[in-house]
Amino acid sequence: MNSNPSEVVQDAGIVYIVDDDASVGEALADLLGAAGLEARLFSSAQDFLQSTRPDVPSCLVLDVRMPGMTGLDLQRQLIALDLTLPTIFITAHGDVQTSVRAMKAGAIEFLIKPFGDQDLLDAVRAGLAKDSSDRREASTIAALRERYASLDAREKEILTGLVSGLLNKQVAGELGISEITVKVRRGQIMKKMQADSFADLVRMMETLRRT
Repeated sequence: MNSNPSEVVQDAGIVYIVDDDASVGEALADLLGAAGLEARLFSSAQDFLQSTRPDVPSCLVLDVRMPGMTGLDLQRQLIALDLTLPTIFITAHGDVQTSVRAMKAGAIEFLIKPFGDQDLLDAVRAGLAKDSSDRREASTIAALRERYASLDAREKEILTGLVSGLLNKQVAGELGISEITVKVRRGQIMKKMQADSFADLVRMMETLRRT
């Protein structure tokens, strides 16, 4: 087990708290710190947007009503910037319309003050787990795209035919090449795509098509 507390915290991710009420923000940071989570506190949405954020699993605890840019405004801004942090809204003035807007825009929780400590901790841990999962998926997709880009034009044509269900002979006929050429190229494709089996290769292409 790692005995360095700072490394344990970093592995757990970072929780960003944006709340113009300093006492609330500090109380939340203390709660998260006591649970072994790193919290970074911001008094405004603008301060958060201007901050430098490490490339680690993170989530956002965000007050709805703040002077200037509101929590919902910040949520929209992050979406526009393609920065989709799992977001937990907190507010003392909750209403159904606001919560529906927040959840439709991707918030994972909407907590009304006063809320239980465990409710917040559960939401934060769910947010960090989601961001960690999203990051792994994004990394996998980026690697698949890089491998696919390494294929030459003929290999891409053959791959398209094969994953559509055509036999080697049928692909050869459609492309005007020999069946042995298709077989050789198929092996090269498998190697470049790092596929363990043809079924694995098909799953890879399905993943790329969905993104």
